Amino acid sequence: MRIFVAGGSGQVGLELKSQLCCLGEVFAPSRMELDLANALDVKAWLDLFKPTLIVNAAAFTDVDGAEQTPDLARRLNESLPEQLATYAAQRAIQLVHYSTDYVYDGSGTEPRKEEAKTAPVNVYGLTKLAGDIAIQRSGCFYLIFRTSWVYSAHSNNFMNTMLRLGMHRKTLSVVDDQIGAPTPARLIALVTQLAISKGIESGIYHLAPRGHTSWFGFAKTIFKHARNLDMPLTMDEEKINAIPSSSYPTPASRPPNSRLSIAKIESAVGIRLPYWRPLLVNTLEERCRFLLCERNFRSNL
Repeated sequence: MRIFVAGGSGQVGLELKSQLCCLGEVFAPSRMELDLANALDVKAWLDLFKPTLIVNAAAFTDVDGAEQTPDLARRLNESLPEQLATYAAQRAIQLVHYSTDYVYDGSGTEPRKEEAKTAPVNVYGLTKLAGDIAIQRSGCFYLIFRTSWVYSAHSNNFMNTMLRLGMHRKTLSVVDDQIGAPTPARLIALVTQLAISKGIESGIYHLAPRGHTSWFGFAKTIFKHARNLDMPLTMDEEKINAIPSSSYPTPASRPPNSRLSIAKIESAVGIRLPYWRPLLVNTLEERCRFLLCERNFRSNL
């Protein structure tokens, strides 16, 4: 199997490269090697390497930035998935794609099922939904995984931003009225590998851990466990203040309820997904190891 991972340098792509190598030969070009915003470059790369499985982890994920640069967001979140899906349909190969909880409006308090009505509240969500629809209309065999609040030990994400700010700030204010499930990139890659191996049915699946919290709750838990790991912080979880979204205005609106029902994916792959808190601890421990290695490397220069 020749596996093309688009967005291989992102936090999900990095995890996919290590998890999918057991299934075949993985090609994950960097941004320097392949400009995914250029449709002609993508076509040339596909024609040259002729993948037999496409895994699209690429996306324009800057939610606020999408409001300012909608054309680039549409290219990466809509046109690129459509291009990859068309290629897959013409060659009868599988496409795996990652979508988002932001395709929903975030109303109510119950976890949404895959067939729930979509109604994005920002440009990012609109372009991601358009990409999902384009894939469905292409006629290819697809797996679309809608996930939420993705983070990892590497890259820019909420966890690493909190740790960085916690090294210099004495207090932080974090919104407490947006609810979701923090999802580590490694879990996404592991479930992806399992889903491909088991040959689950084509369709849309929600992929997130069990349980839910607010961004405020997520931040407090990050600081609590980071302190237990003796990470260098100038504050602790008691110095984080809960605020409403109205006190932290952003260019793009956010859905207040990002709870996702995960019963479908659990049934399809035959597993019970773990809760989000132990996964966070594992990711923080990995972050500690990474920072230690980085310090040792710099001290030996």
